[in-house]
Amino acid sequence: MLASQRKQRILEILDRDKQVHSTALSQLFKVSEDSIRRDLRELASAGLLQRVHGGALPVSAAIAPYEVRKSVQTDAKRSIARKGATLINPGQVVIIDGGTTTSEMIKLLPQDMPFTVVTHSPGIAVGLIDYPAIEVILLGGTLFKHSVVTTGMTMAEAAARINADLFFMGVTGVHHGAGFTTGSYEEAGVKRLLSERASETIVMASHEKIDAASAFAIGDLSLASTLIVEGELGEPLMAALHRNGVSVMD
Repeated sequence: MLASQRKQRILEILDRDKQVHSTALSQLFKVSEDSIRRDLRELASAGLLQRVHGGALPVSAAIAPYEVRKSVQTDAKRSIARKGATLINPGQVVIIDGGTTTSEMIKLLPQDMPFTVVTHSPGIAVGLIDYPAIEVILLGGTLFKHSVVTTGMTMAEAAARINADLFFMGVTGVHHGAGFTTGSYEEAGVKRLLSERASETIVMASHEKIDAASAFAIGDLSLASTLIVEGELGEPLMAALHRNGVSVMD
């Protein structure tokens, strides 16, 4: 089998099983693990998978620039955002992460419902200007332009003073083995910190994020109390969510 044929077959197995292991691939194709690792490196360089220790996972399409992500899975994001908006109650303190799905969610909030939004996303804050009943607390810091959110010590110090009811956390990957992931090391830390400041963490994930992974781990699936998706999930992910006590809204 040619290397190109082997790599195509690896991608087919990855699409079917949502993960591949170097040792198993070496045995399947009767080649050395060094050859398999070289295949995985080349596929990762082409953006076709996410390498992890011992193998690879499907790569998330949600790490594209913000302007590109706005046009991905738009109908699904609106449906997911609508479900998320129903979880917010009057008087709550709600942390809202930056992202295209949370941007859709704030459009669906009742303008006359009083509650407090804490956000490190200038876009989310500006999107709530015309909601007179919603108090908005914007956490300042260094602007991370890829996701249009603030990061750094200033943001972290301000967040540490918040005790919120809910945190709507954005992710780029949801995988039964890798947990919640994102494309930025700095952002992964920010998301963990904000999750620690809320009683419940809610993740809204459209299809391109499901059974996929990015380079940096936010945390295990147990980090969330609720996962909001569109459509049914595969058995491995559903089983992992159940084991970690995560409820699913689909």
